[in-house]
Amino acid sequence: MADIARRAGVSRIAVSYALNGRPGVSADLRRRILGIAREVGYRANGPALALHGAAARAVGLVLMRSSAALTVEVFRRQLIAGIQAELAVRGFGLALQFVTGLDEEAQVYRRWSAERRVDGVLICDPLIDDPRIAVVRRLGLPAALAGGTPADGMPGAWVDDTGWTRDLVEHLAGLGHRRIARVSGPAGMVHTTIRDGAMQAACAKHGLDLTLVRGDYTGAVGATLTRELLGRDARPTAIVYDNDVMAIAGLGVAGELGLAVPGELSVVACEDSPLCQVVGPPLTAIRRDIAGYGSLATAQLFAAIEGERPPPVQAESGRLEIRRSTGPVRR
Repeated sequence: MADIARRAGVSRIAVSYALNGRPGVSADLRRRILGIAREVGYRANGPALALHGAAARAVGLVLMRSSAALTVEVFRRQLIAGIQAELAVRGFGLALQFVTGLDEEAQVYRRWSAERRVDGVLICDPLIDDPRIAVVRRLGLPAALAGGTPADGMPGAWVDDTGWTRDLVEHLAGLGHRRIARVSGPAGMVHTTIRDGAMQAACAKHGLDLTLVRGDYTGAVGATLTRELLGRDARPTAIVYDNDVMAIAGLGVAGELGLAVPGELSVVACEDSPLCQVVGPPLTAIRRDIAGYGSLATAQLFAAIEGERPPPVQAESGRLEIRRSTGPVRR
Protein backbone atom coordinates (compact mmCIF):
# COMPACT_ATOMS: atom_id res chain seq x y z
CA MET A 1 0.00 0.00 0.00
CA ALA A 2 2.89 2.36 0.71
CA ASP A 3 4.31 1.61 -2.77
CA ILE A 4 0.96 2.43 -4.36
CA ALA A 5 0.75 5.67 -2.36
CA ARG A 6 4.19 6.77 -3.61
CA ARG A 7 3.31 6.03 -7.21
CA ALA A 8 -0.03 7.84 -6.94
CA GLY A 9 1.42 10.78 -5.00
CA VAL A 10 -1.15 10.43 -2.22
CA SER A 11 -1.22 9.36 1.42
CA ARG A 12 -1.38 5.73 2.52
CA ILE A 13 -4.76 6.47 4.14
CA ALA A 14 -6.14 7.57 0.76
CA VAL A 15 -4.94 4.26 -0.74
CA SER A 16 -6.63 2.35 2.08
CA TYR A 17 -9.90 4.21 1.47
CA ALA A 18 -9.76 3.46 -2.26
CA LEU A 19 -8.86 -0.22 -1.94
CA ASN A 20 -11.45 -0.91 0.73
CA GLY A 21 -14.29 0.96 -0.98
CA ARG A 22 -14.59 3.56 1.76
CA PRO A 23 -15.59 7.21 1.21
CA GLY A 24 -12.95 9.94 1.44
CA VAL A 25 -11.44 9.93 -2.05
CA SER A 26 -12.81 11.09 -5.39
CA ALA A 27 -14.02 8.67 -8.04
CA ASP A 28 -11.13 9.61 -10.35
CA LEU A 29 -8.51 9.05 -7.64
CA ARG A 30 -10.10 5.73 -6.68
CA ARG A 31 -9.89 4.53 -10.29
CA ARG A 32 -6.24 5.65 -10.54
CA ILE A 33 -5.28 3.89 -7.29
CA LEU A 34 -7.09 0.70 -8.31
CA GLY A 35 -5.30 0.78 -11.66
CA ILE A 36 -1.90 1.07 -9.98
CA ALA A 37 -2.85 -1.75 -7.59
CA ARG A 38 -3.57 -4.03 -10.56
CA GLU A 39 -0.29 -3.08 -12.22
CA VAL A 40 1.81 -3.94 -9.16
CA GLY A 41 -0.17 -7.12 -8.38
CA TYR A 42 -1.43 -5.90 -4.99
CA ARG A 43 -3.10 -8.49 -2.75
CA ALA A 44 -4.39 -7.92 0.76
CA ASN A 45 -2.22 -9.54 3.44
CA GLY A 46 -4.13 -12.40 5.08
CA PRO A 47 -2.54 -12.25 8.56
CA ALA A 48 -2.96 -8.48 8.61
CA LEU A 49 -6.64 -8.82 7.79
CA ALA A 50 -6.93 -11.46 10.53
CA LEU A 51 -5.60 -8.99 13.08
CA HIS A 52 -8.58 -6.81 12.24
CA GLY A 53 -10.98 -9.71 12.78
CA ALA A 54 -11.41 -10.72 9.14
CA ALA A 55 -11.85 -14.39 8.29
CA ALA A 56 -8.78 -16.27 7.08
CA ARG A 57 -10.98 -18.11 4.54
CA ALA A 58 -8.91 -21.25 4.98
CA VAL A 59 -9.19 -24.49 6.92
CA GLY A 60 -6.31 -26.52 8.31
CA LEU A 61 -5.45 -30.19 7.87
CA VAL A 62 -2.53 -31.81 9.71
CA LEU A 63 -1.41 -35.29 8.69
CA MET A 64 0.96 -37.49 10.67
CA ARG A 65 2.65 -38.70 7.50
CA SER A 66 5.58 -37.66 5.38
CA SER A 67 4.81 -35.78 2.19
CA ALA A 68 6.43 -38.70 0.33
CA ALA A 69 3.91 -41.13 1.81
CA LEU A 70 1.11 -39.12 0.25
CA THR A 71 2.29 -40.17 -3.22
CA VAL A 72 1.39 -43.81 -2.56
CA GLU A 73 -1.53 -43.53 -0.11
CA VAL A 74 -4.65 -43.35 -2.23
CA PHE A 75 -6.91 -42.90 0.81
CA ARG A 76 -5.42 -39.56 1.81
CA ARG A 77 -5.23 -38.24 -1.72
CA GLN A 78 -8.91 -39.00 -2.24
CA LEU A 79 -9.78 -37.59 1.17
CA ILE A 80 -8.00 -34.32 0.33
CA ALA A 81 -9.76 -34.25 -3.05
CA GLY A 82 -13.12 -34.42 -1.27
CA ILE A 83 -12.10 -31.72 1.19
CA GLN A 84 -10.89 -29.49 -1.62
CA ALA A 85 -14.13 -29.93 -3.56
CA GLU A 86 -16.12 -28.59 -0.61
CA LEU A 87 -13.67 -25.73 -0.04
CA ALA A 88 -13.78 -24.68 -3.69
CA VAL A 89 -17.55 -24.21 -3.56
CA ARG A 90 -17.12 -21.81 -0.64
CA GLY A 91 -14.03 -20.01 -1.91
CA PHE A 92 -11.80 -21.31 0.91
CA GLY A 93 -8.22 -22.53 0.79
CA LEU A 94 -6.53 -25.49 2.49
CA ALA A 95 -3.54 -25.17 4.83
CA LEU A 96 -1.83 -28.60 4.79
CA GLN A 97 0.91 -29.54 7.26
CA PHE A 98 2.79 -32.82 7.75
CA VAL A 99 4.00 -33.74 11.25
CA THR A 100 5.61 -36.71 12.96
CA GLY A 101 3.73 -36.78 16.27
CA LEU A 102 0.83 -35.51 18.37
CA ASP A 103 2.86 -32.87 20.21
CA GLU A 104 3.99 -31.37 16.92
CA GLU A 105 0.41 -31.39 15.66
CA ALA A 106 -0.79 -29.56 18.77
CA GLN A 107 1.91 -26.93 18.21
CA VAL A 108 0.64 -26.39 14.67
CA TYR A 109 -2.88 -25.80 16.00
CA ARG A 110 -1.58 -23.29 18.55
CA ARG A 111 0.38 -21.41 15.90
CA TRP A 112 -2.49 -21.36 13.43
CA SER A 113 -4.83 -20.12 16.14
CA ALA A 114 -2.46 -17.41 17.41
CA GLU A 115 -1.76 -16.15 13.89
CA ARG A 116 -5.39 -16.62 12.77
CA ARG A 117 -4.18 -18.55 9.78
CA VAL A 118 -7.28 -20.79 9.59
CA ASP A 119 -10.95 -20.54 10.50
CA GLY A 120 -11.11 -24.17 11.63
CA VAL A 121 -9.38 -27.55 11.39
CA LEU A 122 -10.16 -31.11 10.36
CA ILE A 123 -8.76 -33.77 12.69
CA CYS A 124 -7.94 -37.05 10.91
CA ASP A 125 -7.44 -40.56 12.31
CA PRO A 126 -9.11 -39.85 15.70
CA LEU A 127 -7.67 -41.71 18.66
CA ILE A 128 -9.32 -43.24 21.69
CA ASP A 129 -9.38 -40.35 24.24
CA ASP A 130 -7.80 -38.12 21.60
CA PRO A 131 -5.75 -35.30 23.24
CA ARG A 132 -6.11 -33.11 20.13
CA ILE A 133 -9.80 -32.55 20.90
CA ALA A 134 -8.92 -30.92 24.23
CA VAL A 135 -6.29 -28.73 22.51
CA VAL A 136 -8.66 -27.25 19.92
CA ARG A 137 -11.37 -26.74 22.53
CA ARG A 138 -8.99 -24.78 24.77
CA LEU A 139 -7.99 -22.67 21.79
CA GLY A 140 -11.60 -22.07 20.80
CA LEU A 141 -10.68 -23.33 17.33
CA PRO A 142 -13.64 -24.79 15.39
CA ALA A 143 -12.93 -28.42 14.51
CA ALA A 144 -14.51 -31.50 12.98
CA LEU A 145 -13.42 -35.15 12.96
CA ALA A 146 -12.79 -37.18 9.83
CA GLY A 147 -13.52 -40.48 11.54
CA GLY A 148 -14.45 -41.29 15.11
CA THR A 149 -17.82 -42.41 16.44
CA PRO A 150 -21.17 -40.76 17.25
CA ALA A 151 -20.11 -40.81 20.91
CA ASP A 152 -17.25 -38.34 20.36
CA GLY A 153 -19.57 -35.34 20.67
CA MET A 154 -17.72 -33.52 17.88
CA PRO A 155 -18.97 -32.43 14.46
CA GLY A 156 -17.64 -34.58 11.67
CA ALA A 157 -18.25 -37.70 9.61
CA TRP A 158 -17.96 -41.31 10.72
CA VAL A 159 -18.38 -44.66 9.00
CA ASP A 160 -19.61 -48.02 10.28
CA ASP A 161 -16.95 -50.62 9.45
CA THR A 162 -18.74 -53.54 11.12
CA GLY A 163 -21.02 -54.43 8.20
CA TRP A 164 -18.38 -54.98 5.53
CA THR A 165 -16.14 -56.73 8.08
CA ARG A 166 -18.87 -59.31 8.70
CA ASP A 167 -19.36 -59.73 4.94
CA LEU A 168 -15.61 -60.23 4.43
CA VAL A 169 -15.25 -62.87 7.14
CA GLU A 170 -18.35 -64.68 5.88
CA HIS A 171 -16.83 -64.67 2.37
CA LEU A 172 -13.55 -66.16 3.59
CA ALA A 173 -15.30 -68.72 5.80
CA GLY A 174 -17.43 -69.79 2.85
CA LEU A 175 -14.23 -70.44 0.87
CA GLY A 176 -13.06 -72.83 3.59
CA HIS A 177 -10.52 -70.60 5.37
CA ARG A 178 -9.98 -71.40 9.04
CA ARG A 179 -6.81 -69.44 9.84
CA ILE A 180 -6.98 -65.71 9.06
CA ALA A 181 -4.49 -62.94 9.85
CA ARG A 182 -5.27 -59.24 10.06
CA VAL A 183 -2.48 -56.68 9.46
CA SER A 184 -3.99 -53.61 11.07
CA GLY A 185 -3.06 -49.97 11.36
CA PRO A 186 -1.48 -48.54 14.53
CA ALA A 187 -3.11 -49.32 17.85
CA GLY A 188 -5.17 -46.63 19.57
CA MET A 189 -6.93 -45.30 16.47
CA VAL A 190 -10.72 -45.40 16.66
CA HIS A 191 -11.19 -47.10 13.30
CA THR A 192 -8.46 -49.67 14.09
CA THR A 193 -10.20 -50.59 17.35
CA ILE A 194 -13.59 -50.88 15.65
CA ARG A 195 -12.25 -53.07 12.84
CA ASP A 196 -10.34 -55.26 15.32
CA GLY A 197 -13.45 -55.85 17.40
CA ALA A 198 -15.69 -56.49 14.39
CA MET A 199 -13.29 -59.02 12.89
CA GLN A 200 -12.75 -60.80 16.22
CA ALA A 201 -16.51 -61.12 16.69
CA ALA A 202 -17.11 -62.33 13.13
CA CYS A 203 -14.29 -64.89 13.30
CA ALA A 204 -15.57 -66.19 16.64
CA LYS A 205 -19.05 -66.60 15.13
CA HIS A 206 -17.66 -68.77 12.30
CA GLY A 207 -15.15 -70.63 14.49
CA LEU A 208 -12.09 -69.18 12.73
CA ASP A 209 -8.63 -68.64 14.23
CA LEU A 210 -7.62 -64.96 13.96
CA THR A 211 -4.07 -63.64 14.28
CA LEU A 212 -3.81 -59.86 14.68
CA VAL A 213 -0.57 -57.94 14.05
CA ARG A 214 0.04 -54.18 13.95
CA GLY A 215 1.27 -52.38 10.86
CA ASP A 216 1.78 -48.72 9.98
CA TYR A 217 0.27 -48.52 6.47
CA THR A 218 3.68 -48.64 4.76
CA GLY A 219 4.76 -51.23 2.22
CA ALA A 220 7.98 -52.00 4.06
CA VAL A 221 6.24 -52.96 7.29
CA GLY A 222 3.50 -54.78 5.40
CA ALA A 223 6.13 -56.92 3.69
CA THR A 224 8.00 -57.63 6.96
CA LEU A 225 4.83 -58.71 8.77
CA THR A 226 3.78 -60.90 5.84
CA ARG A 227 7.11 -62.77 5.91
CA GLU A 228 6.72 -63.29 9.65
CA LEU A 229 3.16 -64.61 9.31
CA LEU A 230 3.97 -66.94 6.41
CA GLY A 231 7.01 -68.29 8.24
CA ARG A 232 4.90 -69.79 11.01
CA ASP A 233 4.21 -73.52 11.23
CA ALA A 234 0.45 -72.91 11.21
CA ARG A 235 0.52 -70.11 8.71
CA PRO A 236 -2.69 -68.27 7.79
CA THR A 237 -4.47 -69.17 4.56
CA ALA A 238 -5.84 -65.62 4.21
CA ILE A 239 -4.38 -62.25 5.18
CA VAL A 240 -6.46 -59.08 5.48
CA TYR A 241 -4.52 -55.81 5.26
CA ASP A 242 -5.82 -52.47 6.54
CA ASN A 243 -4.82 -50.58 3.38
CA ASP A 244 -3.89 -51.13 -0.24
CA VAL A 245 -0.18 -50.36 0.15
CA MET A 246 0.42 -53.11 2.73
CA ALA A 247 -1.75 -55.57 0.77
CA ILE A 248 0.20 -55.07 -2.46
CA ALA A 249 3.47 -55.49 -0.53
CA GLY A 250 2.10 -58.70 0.98
CA LEU A 251 1.14 -59.97 -2.47
CA GLY A 252 4.73 -59.41 -3.58
CA VAL A 253 6.10 -61.38 -0.63
CA ALA A 254 3.78 -64.28 -1.40
CA GLY A 255 5.21 -64.33 -4.92
CA GLU A 256 8.78 -64.29 -3.61
CA LEU A 257 7.99 -67.28 -1.39
CA GLY A 258 6.43 -69.21 -4.25
CA LEU A 259 2.93 -69.22 -2.77
CA ALA A 260 0.10 -69.19 -5.29
CA VAL A 261 -2.57 -66.52 -4.78
CA PRO A 262 -5.33 -67.44 -4.21
CA GLY A 263 -4.57 -71.20 -4.31
CA GLU A 264 -2.32 -71.20 -1.24
CA LEU A 265 -2.98 -67.73 0.16
CA SER A 266 -5.91 -65.33 -0.18
CA VAL A 267 -5.16 -61.60 0.07
CA VAL A 268 -7.60 -58.78 0.92
CA ALA A 269 -7.14 -54.98 1.06
CA CYS A 270 -9.43 -52.95 3.32
CA GLU A 271 -8.93 -49.89 1.09
CA ASP A 272 -9.42 -50.13 -2.66
CA SER A 273 -7.29 -48.30 -5.24
CA PRO A 274 -6.48 -48.51 -8.95
CA LEU A 275 -3.36 -50.52 -8.05
CA CYS A 276 -5.52 -53.16 -6.38
CA GLN A 277 -7.34 -53.61 -9.68
CA VAL A 278 -4.29 -53.90 -11.97
CA VAL A 279 -1.95 -56.17 -9.96
CA GLY A 280 -1.98 -59.89 -10.67
CA PRO A 281 -4.25 -61.23 -9.44
CA PRO A 282 -6.54 -58.22 -8.81
CA LEU A 283 -7.15 -57.80 -5.09
CA THR A 284 -10.42 -58.37 -3.31
CA ALA A 285 -10.96 -55.05 -1.53
CA ILE A 286 -13.34 -52.77 0.33
CA ARG A 287 -14.64 -49.96 -1.87
CA ARG A 288 -15.65 -46.65 -0.32
CA ASP A 289 -16.50 -43.15 -1.49
CA ILE A 290 -13.52 -41.57 0.26
CA ALA A 291 -13.84 -38.22 -1.52
CA GLY A 292 -17.48 -38.02 -0.46
CA TYR A 293 -16.42 -38.83 3.08
CA GLY A 294 -13.95 -35.91 3.07
CA SER A 295 -16.54 -33.56 1.62
CA LEU A 296 -19.07 -34.54 4.28
CA ALA A 297 -16.60 -33.97 7.13
CA THR A 298 -15.70 -30.56 5.66
CA ALA A 299 -19.34 -29.51 5.48
CA GLN A 300 -19.61 -30.36 9.17
CA LEU A 301 -16.56 -28.19 9.86
CA PHE A 302 -18.20 -25.22 8.16
CA ALA A 303 -21.24 -25.66 10.40
CA ALA A 304 -18.90 -25.49 13.41
CA ILE A 305 -17.18 -22.38 11.99
CA GLU A 306 -20.60 -20.74 11.71
CA GLY A 307 -21.18 -21.34 15.42
CA GLU A 308 -23.31 -24.47 15.23
CA ARG A 309 -22.59 -27.75 17.02
CA PRO A 310 -24.07 -30.42 14.78
CA PRO A 311 -23.87 -34.10 15.75
CA PRO A 312 -21.54 -36.20 13.61
CA VAL A 313 -23.12 -37.65 10.49
CA GLN A 314 -22.71 -41.17 9.15
CA ALA A 315 -20.99 -41.51 5.80
CA GLU A 316 -21.67 -44.28 3.32
CA SER A 317 -20.22 -47.60 4.47
CA GLY A 318 -17.76 -49.65 2.45
CA ARG A 319 -18.74 -52.66 0.39
CA LEU A 320 -16.90 -55.86 -0.40
CA GLU A 321 -15.56 -56.05 -3.97
CA ILE A 322 -14.66 -59.69 -4.67
CA ARG A 323 -11.83 -60.19 -7.16
CA ARG A 324 -9.41 -63.00 -7.99
CA SER A 325 -7.07 -62.70 -4.96
CA THR A 326 -9.49 -64.70 -2.77
CA GLY A 327 -10.42 -68.31 -3.49
CA PRO A 328 -11.06 -71.71 -1.92
CA VAL A 329 -8.46 -73.21 0.37
CA ARG A 330 -6.41 -75.85 -1.45
CA ARG A 331 -6.77 -79.09 0.46
